[in-house]
Amino acid sequence: MSRISSRIAAIAPSATLAVDSKAKALKAAGRPVVGFGAGEPDFPTPAYVIEAAVEAARDPRFHRYSPTNGQPALREAIVAKTKRDSGIDVSVDQVLVTNGGKQAVYNAFQTLIDAGDEVIVPAPYWTTYPEAIALAGGTTVDVFAGPEQGYKVTLEQLEAARTERTKALLFVSPSNPTGAVYSPEETAAIGAWALEHDLWVITDEIYEHLTYDEAVFTSIASATPGLEKVVILNGVAKTYAMTGWRVGWMIAPADVIKAASNLQSHSTGNVSNVAQMAALAAVAGPLDAVDEMKVAFDRRRKAMVAGLNAVPGFQCPTPKGAFYAYVDVRGALGKEYAGVTPQTSAELADFILERAEVAVVPGEAFGPSGFLRLSYALGDEDLAEGVERIRQLLS
Repeated sequence: MSRISSRIAAIAPSATLAVDSKAKALKAAGRPVVGFGAGEPDFPTPAYVIEAAVEAARDPRFHRYSPTNGQPALREAIVAKTKRDSGIDVSVDQVLVTNGGKQAVYNAFQTLIDAGDEVIVPAPYWTTYPEAIALAGGTTVDVFAGPEQGYKVTLEQLEAARTERTKALLFVSPSNPTGAVYSPEETAAIGAWALEHDLWVITDEIYEHLTYDEAVFTSIASATPGLEKVVILNGVAKTYAMTGWRVGWMIAPADVIKAASNLQSHSTGNVSNVAQMAALAAVAGPLDAVDEMKVAFDRRRKAMVAGLNAVPGFQCPTPKGAFYAYVDVRGALGKEYAGVTPQTSAELADFILERAEVAVVPGEAFGPSGFLRLSYALGDEDLAEGVERIRQLLS
């Protein structure tokens, strides 16, 4: 009899965190590694958010258990923020505060998906989604959209993937890992298709404030009149440089939130009260710090795309959101570099790490081989150095 359950043994480790951990281990050993792996802003959390946490830590009220579904003040602030940013009216009983966005993802699939249910997942996708679906007993039906489509799926592709077992569509815009942003018209059309076929839509909106050029964030919930079967996933991690604070949330019909809260009560209970008070300051506060970070991300985005497109065999579309570049490296595969001939993007990523000391995430983590994801949420100098090392290695 196996020591580990088959359910847990079947889970693949997070590829993005694995790359980041390996890069940090190499740096700790003295190697000058540049890490493009983790999707983590290099900025500090805004000072006013930190001050709110310090004050909360001193207040005995926050030294005790609190409601599983979240501090009432934070949930009310999330209601107001959702109206402000997405134009959606929700009530407090439709909000569950979670331990980061990942728990919101886990809760959503555990609450909605039964064994045998299918979830349509546009690919390339964030590495956690298929594992969370599998843990719920569901089946991921991935629909791949390549760079020639701007990494955006079409209605025809979605319809071809739909079966009588399809229960939900996962919709992510802006996208991790590609940076693709669906237009308001594209978003509305996909929402109408889901509504027509009575599907749940689980929409991850954690990159909502990070769009560039002409791209605009559009919530599928606001773009689709009558769409009641929708779950919105979000959090403070990316927008406010708060990845380590672990505060996310899900918004859904009240019965779904009640069930998800019941699940959370048996897993983690309430999110840290100090972190919740920090999140309250972030969500209820101004977006000035966010706008400042966005200026830096935009500058780095342009520099990264230009640098990657100068690498032989690389083709990098310009991302319109988030802080990732998803580069097509199929033209670089099967070629010999210093006695090594990478055949897959995983092999190429290993080669780049070992020879150039640059950490990137291979496309196998997000769907088909042949691509690399690089985060540009790091300093300008490191970004330029890392991209130049790749260019020199592969030239």
